[in-house]
Amino acid sequence: MVSRLPRPADMTRFCQKLNRVKTLEEDMMETSFNRCLSTIDLALLGIGGMVGSGLYVLTGTVAKDTAGPAIVISFIIAGIASLLAALCYAEFGAHVPKTGSAYMFTYVSVGEIWAFLIGWNVILEYMIGGAAVARAWSGYLDAIFDHRIKNFTESHVGTWHVPFLAHYPDFLAFGILLIATALISFGARVSSWLNHIFSAVSMGVILFILVMGFILARPQNWSISEGGFAPYGISGIMAGSATCFYAFVGFDVIATCSEEARNPQRAIPRAIAIALSLATGAYILVSMVLTLIVPWHSLDPDSALADAFYRRGYAWAGFIVAAGSICAMNTVLLSNLVSLPRIVYAMAEDGLFFQVFSRIHPRTQVPVVASIVFGILMSLLALVFDLEALVQFLSIGTLLAYTFVAASVIILRFQRDKTGATGASSGSEATLPSSETITNNEPKEYESFSDKLQLVSKEKGKGQREPGQLKAAFEPYLDFLSDFYPGEVVTVGVIILMVSAICLSAILVFGRNQLHLPTWSYVLLLLLFGLGLALSLFLISIHEQKKSTQTFQLPLVPLTPALSIFINVYLMLKLNYMTWLRFTVWLIAGLMVYFGYGIWHSKENQREPQGHAVSARYVVFPSGSLEETVQTVQPSTQPSQGLEETLEEEAKR
Repeated sequence: MVSRLPRPADMTRFCQKLNRVKTLEEDMMETSFNRCLSTIDLALLGIGGMVGSGLYVLTGTVAKDTAGPAIVISFIIAGIASLLAALCYAEFGAHVPKTGSAYMFTYVSVGEIWAFLIGWNVILEYMIGGAAVARAWSGYLDAIFDHRIKNFTESHVGTWHVPFLAHYPDFLAFGILLIATALISFGARVSSWLNHIFSAVSMGVILFILVMGFILARPQNWSISEGGFAPYGISGIMAGSATCFYAFVGFDVIATCSEEARNPQRAIPRAIAIALSLATGAYILVSMVLTLIVPWHSLDPDSALADAFYRRGYAWAGFIVAAGSICAMNTVLLSNLVSLPRIVYAMAEDGLFFQVFSRIHPRTQVPVVASIVFGILMSLLALVFDLEALVQFLSIGTLLAYTFVAASVIILRFQRDKTGATGASSGSEATLPSSETITNNEPKEYESFSDKLQLVSKEKGKGQREPGQLKAAFEPYLDFLSDFYPGEVVTVGVIILMVSAICLSAILVFGRNQLHLPTWSYVLLLLLFGLGLALSLFLISIHEQKKSTQTFQLPLVPLTPALSIFINVYLMLKLNYMTWLRFTVWLIAGLMVYFGYGIWHSKENQREPQGHAVSARYVVFPSGSLEETVQTVQPSTQPSQGLEETLEEEAKR
């Protein structure tokens, strides 16, 4: 028996399956969720996701080991870098008010397999993030009670000495996650009110820290005698900003909950702006106060703020700070537990993940199955695993999501709107009108290979152009680019942008010494990939964008998302090789799930026509003039006969 080799047409259809985009419904406000969240609700969710354990732990660690008092500048730089990513999320959240965040944004613009991989990594990010915060919460509470909980567990349950497992089972972290899972299953309104309570206490404690901190501040702690303001120099400030960047990763919970916002077009951008502004201000002021209360080199990295007040003789203030840190960690837990099941629901609703997770409880209007199952999995992670080695997954998964969202903004801005009303999705054939409806005076637009040529003839000499077409000012010089379908050159530009950003970042991160390059070749590579980056921006910017809409739009496209892409790629390459190894293993597991289940059960796959009937059009150019001849080609009676063969026969006839 001779196996049939795959034909080029089969490979083309397979690639189209991988890169098909999600068809948006005409009414995107229609949802199974309860639209009950206001701008303030969303902003507090975002603040809760950002201002958590990082404020009480990260500030002390970076100040002592990386940047010194210059951590203030590190947070400013990190805040600006985070703002670039946040603005990309704001545009998408307002334009596509659907749950799913980075997964959904990638699906509607880049393609299915990329969206699945982003969603797959975001799931792991939230699971490990929630489990890590639960263990930190448990450790902080245990420290308040002089480690009695830990000692009791070790003496009555025992200890483990297994790689990747915790030293002892953390039943406290396990229990708090189960309780939080039960509470968020009661609905978005209950989760929002719990977040309000914990956020109010947390912000009250932050105000207390600032007032008491500036009262106890000693400016000499920034003096030369204590090491100066920037003891680690510029390199320490930049390294600190790379670490501080991860303090702002929680704002994407706002975009994740966009399908539960009352007015997402206004609420999403405003909530992201409010949350990021307040979080950045809190981090900058608290780090300033911390390094002014006590010398930076004497900080306790594990509990810097509480310890600083203890050392100044204010034990009662240290107790208040410890209580505030627990409330802040509760808000981060709620943020993770709210976001995770909604990402899973979005993937299951699209058919890319197991259908059972798309069930919405009729009364609470939340994805209850996804909430319970993944809440239990998160609890088990917190119970038995040593999460220190796995926490870096948070970095790579988040940065990858930010990168694809920024690229998606560029693609969507130069793309014609595709909604359910058009009836066309990526990889499917559009329904074509009959030849009687077409006149020579008014050429129509078709989803076929002749569409490019028709659009060229239609738009020449006219001022109004569609998104993705070459601007009229550049047509006399770059006329050959007009032959491409609208958006094709922009997509190529985005690919060049990504490749150039990766190569340029690799040169900067690994440097001349690690790459063993002579100076001239090192400089040449920097110039080469820098020019590639500039070329990609030029190719993108000479094409028409969508006109301004009523929803929020990111300014300075494509420059702003390109900067975000470059920063995210640079930070990803700063991670160690073990992180990339674990990331690769997780990706392989995700690809097995996608090719074993998702690609076949995708709703976009069900929308594709199953028959072999094809309708096609072509353009005939007689000598001296441009005429449009539109013919409907009947379905081929031979399944093996391709579209090109049919068109050739019709042309000869």
